[in-house]
Amino acid sequence: MAVVEGFRRHRVVVLALDGLLPFELGIPQRIFRLAKDSRGRRLYEVVTCTIRPPGPVRTDADYGILVENGPEALATADTVVVPASYELGPVYEQGVLTDELAAALARIRPGTRLVAICTGGYVLAAAGHLDGRPATTHWASAEHFQRLFPRVRVDADVLFVDDGDVLTSAGVASGIDLCLHIVRRDHGTGVANEVARRTVVPPHRDGGQAQYIQRPLPEPRRATTTAARAWALGRLHEPIRLRDMAEQESMSVRTFTRRFREEVGVSPGQWLTQQRIERARHLLESTDLSVDQVARDAGFGTAQSMRQHLQGALGVTPTAYRRTFRVGDVRAGARVGARVPSGDAVPSADGG
Repeated sequence: MAVVEGFRRHRVVVLALDGLLPFELGIPQRIFRLAKDSRGRRLYEVVTCTIRPPGPVRTDADYGILVENGPEALATADTVVVPASYELGPVYEQGVLTDELAAALARIRPGTRLVAICTGGYVLAAAGHLDGRPATTHWASAEHFQRLFPRVRVDADVLFVDDGDVLTSAGVASGIDLCLHIVRRDHGTGVANEVARRTVVPPHRDGGQAQYIQRPLPEPRRATTTAARAWALGRLHEPIRLRDMAEQESMSVRTFTRRFREEVGVSPGQWLTQQRIERARHLLESTDLSVDQVARDAGFGTAQSMRQHLQGALGVTPTAYRRTFRVGDVRAGARVGARVPSGDAVPSADGG
């Protein structure tokens, strides 16, 4: 473990399997290594290992990689990440581990956080870590995944699933979403947003957002909902009606709602609630405003309304959230997840 002046970095070990996708292998390195505290110290140490002695690992590209750590690195991990591979063999075909892979996974200490990106979930499922748990994988593999692992509660319609100590994501870019979510869960929105800014990606896509949204090609010069979203973000503290947003684009409510869902993937009401939750999180972390004032500034109107929304979306109260992230870490067992709020109603400033 990396310890500097009594400061211990969280150790992330990424398991590189033959047939891996280089893009997904690089996601944990890129996201976690950019996370720093207010003193500029890296919050995570990221190492890559193989299930064999150090050496070459095949990829699905026209080049391989040289991995300098063997399976013994898994025993040192606080978090293990399993990216996707296209050469899982009996893991993918029969749902069973090879002896070599089973021996490597057996080195992981109890209580280690487990993370899978895309088809990396097959490895966790074959090892029994997903039995009885909710999980996701790439939408194109979800049906096969469910048949192979009937004890897993597969949700094919989300970007990622946070089940506390085991987290799974859909394909490719959703691995970025999941890793940013972990940084946010561990260290708050401020750190995660800075990582997103450095990586030039959206700071937050909710885990419950749809994986695959069919969007027809836009008509030439077709109006979008961009201006309405910018308008709403500038006045989250005010009551905002769906009609108000539609008027910003000179559309009927019906056309605006359809266009908004096509572009964003959720309804205007769900999106607005997400933005207000993010605003509340930021204020709880970065200011000393009272919970009542945060509720007003974020557009929830009352502390009770905000408490209900945060409890539903994150599983914690505003006070617990502030206590967790103002001290800069997450207590053992704390689960700060993310779900898309249900319903299409746009919350007003009084929480309606």
